[in-house]
Amino acid sequence: MIVFKGSGGIRSGWRYAGFMVLVIGLVMLLQGFAEPPLAALLHVDQNTLNAKALLLDEIFVFIAVLVATAVAARLERCSILSYGLPAKEAFRGKFWEGIAIGVVSAGLVGVAMYAMGGFVIAGFALSGLDWIALPLLWAAGMVLVGLAEESWFRGYPLQALARGTGFWPAAIVSSLVFGALHVTKPDENVIDIFNIIALGMIMCFALQRTGSLWLPVGFHTAFDFMQFFVIGTRNGGARPVGTLLQASFPGPAWINGGPLGTEASYFMLPVMLLVFGYIYYRYPAKEPQASALRELS
Repeated sequence: MIVFKGSGGIRSGWRYAGFMVLVIGLVMLLQGFAEPPLAALLHVDQNTLNAKALLLDEIFVFIAVLVATAVAARLERCSILSYGLPAKEAFRGKFWEGIAIGVVSAGLVGVAMYAMGGFVIAGFALSGLDWIALPLLWAAGMVLVGLAEESWFRGYPLQALARGTGFWPAAIVSSLVFGALHVTKPDENVIDIFNIIALGMIMCFALQRTGSLWLPVGFHTAFDFMQFFVIGTRNGGARPVGTLLQASFPGPAWINGGPLGTEASYFMLPVMLLVFGYIYYRYPAKEPQASALRELS
């Protein structure tokens, strides 16, 4: 039993592993058995990367993370909102600051791609009611992506692991796992995984400096909204359907990310440095926001 329990109860590594296994198991169960009949009922095309399919998919990921976090909170005898998402900050200043950073970050990469000829715009791709419906559907899906993935990787499990290892070792493990779970994407490569891990570390840094996940959630939401809906870049070889622009992506992958899209572009490297620098100077270390992170008992 000493392997599993210490003076503070179940060891942090087992808490982390248990949470991750529970989330992955629930995602596989829900997406494997509950999602297909619901998709058929709602006439959602799951064979393409479209807003409705993504929204439906992320609903089940969000449910899985929510259930796992609720179980953890029950065992810890605390609120489900104790792991980086305080209710008083919900969708307020830091969230919208993250939205702005995400829009600018993806926008800078897009502009660089355009300037280098790796992103060619032929016009707008929307018509009629799609101008209203599709932005809302993509936005709703991306909010769920931001909430689910930030809570999954930088919510309870990060805090649980940090209790035993310290914050930065836990952040490294969390970001490596975040990257590892993307390896199964079609056409995955080293630069995309590197950028995903680096972004994970930057979001951990934002959590430490701001004391909550609301800025990372906003960034995650906006960056994905920009690359999927606005730029219309590929992801895992799949082109999103129902995007803002009629665009093509000629030229080498180092410019436009190739089949992996914006996040695999080499232009992400200076943009990530800018994001890190912004957070570093915007939220100095001397400010006590990090103390808002809950100490697990």
